[in-house]
Amino acid sequence: MVTEPFEGIAVERWKRLITDAVELHPHRLIIDLRHSALVDAAAIDILLRAHRNMISSGGRLVLCAPSARVRRILHLARLEQVFDVVDHRSPAALPR
Repeated sequence: MVTEPFEGIAVERWKRLITDAVELHPHRLIIDLRHSALVDAAAIDILLRAHRNMISSGGRLVLCAPSARVRRILHLARLEQVFDVVDHRSPAALPR
């Protein structure tokens, strides 16, 4: 769970954590963004890299509960159709 704005100096810390998680080759990696009011370009780059790596290893990256602001950023970057985005972590909402 990203617990702060996913921008600036926090990006490097989250980059390491997300990269480490992707390297475990999970079937599904859920990144909970409900407590992150903002993502910047560097954060989007990390999410895109993680997404590509997950796809190439047969997994899926899921962005969970992004704020309206983060959804707007994804929309403006034309990424809302690239990422699997769900409103909450209930098993029924998660893509398979």
